[in-house]
Amino acid sequence: MAPAEYFHSVRLLRDKCQGCVSCVKACPTEAIRVRNGKAEILADRCVDCGACASICPYHAFSIKTATLDGLEKYAYNIVLPAPSMYSQFPEQVPMEDIWQGLHNLGFDEIFDVSLASEYIAKEIETYVKNYTGGRKPLISSTCPSVLRLIQVKFPELIKQVVPVLAPAEAAAIYVRQKAEAKLGLASEKIGVWFISPCPSKETNIRQSVDVRQTALSGSFSLAEIYGKLLRCLGGDNTLNVVTGSSYGMGWGAYGGEISSAGLENALAVHGVDNVYEVLEQISMNKMPTLDYVECNMCERGCIGGCLTAENKFVAESNLRRRINILRSQEPVERELTMASSMTLEDFPRSAAYLKKLVARPMMHLDENIMEAMKKFERMEEVLYSLPGLNCGACGAPSCQGLAEDIVQGKAHEIDCIFKLRGSVHKLAQGMIELAKQIPISHEPQSLNAVEEDER
Repeated sequence: MAPAEYFHSVRLLRDKCQGCVSCVKACPTEAIRVRNGKAEILADRCVDCGACASICPYHAFSIKTATLDGLEKYAYNIVLPAPSMYSQFPEQVPMEDIWQGLHNLGFDEIFDVSLASEYIAKEIETYVKNYTGGRKPLISSTCPSVLRLIQVKFPELIKQVVPVLAPAEAAAIYVRQKAEAKLGLASEKIGVWFISPCPSKETNIRQSVDVRQTALSGSFSLAEIYGKLLRCLGGDNTLNVVTGSSYGMGWGAYGGEISSAGLENALAVHGVDNVYEVLEQISMNKMPTLDYVECNMCERGCIGGCLTAENKFVAESNLRRRINILRSQEPVERELTMASSMTLEDFPRSAAYLKKLVARPMMHLDENIMEAMKKFERMEEVLYSLPGLNCGACGAPSCQGLAEDIVQGKAHEIDCIFKLRGSVHKLAQGMIELAKQIPISHEPQSLNAVEEDER
């Protein structure tokens, strides 16, 4: 598939790039190369996890999200704050003040995503308990970057992904349907917005991998909204917002998903490198007795996304304290707690809205199968000749990546500094040998010496 067919919210600011290769080494799908001193993003490999933006010391990556000006296009606007939103504020800031602040920014209605998380948790719980066939563990489907990583690097794991909606998408479907019925407005007149802690949410809205048609109009950067909210928190507090319990709130940090689904034989993994490693181990069938793996590409979960405003450890502390306050007011039993908050009628079931997750292999050598086989054989030869250090100095993430670039005509063997050094050394030795074979000519006489001889 041609790179132009992919939408990405992560963009390179070429003028700021210094070609330091930090992003090359951080990318989990080898989607970045440094060529001619500047980074380039390979669109067919990028999963919009934001690892490059998080690590770049020169801030050479930007993330495209919606702006508040977009509200003007709609007659009625609904915003979906998630637990990661609340984690940016200490528990002394009431959620009611945050909601009123969002209303002051121009939103007509607020729906708490933590409530939707509980409905999705129940779907996950039911699916895992009734799962009888195929390999285990089952894998969480709520992080769009994880889904894209599986598409690109681990397509063999697609069958193990749990077929449920992400909470924000489920919430959007619900509030859009209710707003249409209540207000009598056409769907295109209603804006439904998510406040996102990471770029993958915006990408999935523009080009979804898991739903047939998104119910979201767009997403805002959490960091940007946070700055605006600080100036307009609080007010009359007349909004009627239905919230989830402490279990729904827990989805903002790692482990919250499996806790709300009541899964004990499960593992919570967070951070790009850790998620990659665990998926690799699952691919090799190293965890067949585990029931479920919750995967978050962002470190510490959604609270660690690159679009958040607060330090991830401070945010986790804030969120944990909010959860503890809620839990102190709830029944001890998880089932009773969640049942008391899950009172919505006609909340959407995932099966009606999901589409099939399909593989997106990242190595595409040639459209012609015979040419592709020849290039693959050539790539193996080139790879064998490279040092295998995966140092990244060539601008590719690994020796295999460089070998692939070479057979596709996008790089040269001497881009490898070790190959270049060997070529320079060989050239220098040749020049020394050549110099030995050239006779040394006599030095020409000076003009004074010539005049002396003539006398």
